[in-house]
Amino acid sequence: MLNFIVSYFILSAYFDTGMLKYLYFTIILCLYVLIILSNVFLIVVICVNRSLHEPMYLFLCSLFVNQLYGSTGLFPFILLQILKDVHTVSFSLCVLQIFCLYSYVQVEMINLTVMSYDRYLSICFPLQYHTRMTHNKIGVLITVVWVLSLLKIAIGRYMTVSLQLCGNIIDKIYCDHYSIVELSCSDTTDNNIYGLINAFISICVPVMLILYSYMRILKVCFSGSKQTRHKAVSTCTPHLASLINFTLGCCFEVVQRRFNMNHVPNTMRIFLSVYFVILQPVFNPMVYGLKMSKIRVKCNHLLCGKRHLDSES
Repeated sequence: MLNFIVSYFILSAYFDTGMLKYLYFTIILCLYVLIILSNVFLIVVICVNRSLHEPMYLFLCSLFVNQLYGSTGLFPFILLQILKDVHTVSFSLCVLQIFCLYSYVQVEMINLTVMSYDRYLSICFPLQYHTRMTHNKIGVLITVVWVLSLLKIAIGRYMTVSLQLCGNIIDKIYCDHYSIVELSCSDTTDNNIYGLINAFISICVPVMLILYSYMRILKVCFSGSKQTRHKAVSTCTPHLASLINFTLGCCFEVVQRRFNMNHVPNTMRIFLSVYFVILQPVFNPMVYGLKMSKIRVKCNHLLCGKRHLDSES
């Protein structure tokens, strides 16, 4: 097949749903609004309460901001595509969406890794915690999380743009890097090598650091007091739940890329392909808002502030 200049892509995973498209549009719109409201609310709660200006909550704030960023890279696009009869996307918008979604994944994974390091210091070195985790160090860690992630993805997207393509059909409901590489009729060796290096840095290194942190935390819990174990359970459970949920979502997407999923219903395949960016922004505010007592108390005060002030007076 001769290569040609691709100005747009066709998203072939969309199918005719008839009048049900308005139902799907409403459900997804409500989900997007829920994500915005819940994440913004918790960001505001953390920012306006000085008692929550602790390392763990500041890292949480970065996590919530990233979830707003990632969901905004997908939801408005899907809402527009649902209402369209022809499911096409321009080349430039496709590359932009890939950048947003992949950088969201990178930031989420590295942020969760930094949070596990924070829990490790808090539980294993409680007396030295505030001297080791200073506000300057917090700022540096959050900056590194975002800058490193955005830089790595920017390099990958530059390599994607330089590919010569022999097709423009993507069998998904959104743009993804692997699908574009499959359409390439030029040498993709550099992309594959960079992809392997990036996968090692983005997956293997964080996983090893997280495992090390939790191995040390478990060691302290087994040899420590009941109070130490209670602190570990109360602060680590939401983080572990978030990490497992996000990892499952990413695994669903990887499995779909590597194995034949034709036996799986189309609707289920679509849901699994967007699980990592749809469920995580809903799951995290729910878990951290309900499980972490400080956030739960501050949320109640913010929601019932006037009633609380009246009762005190």
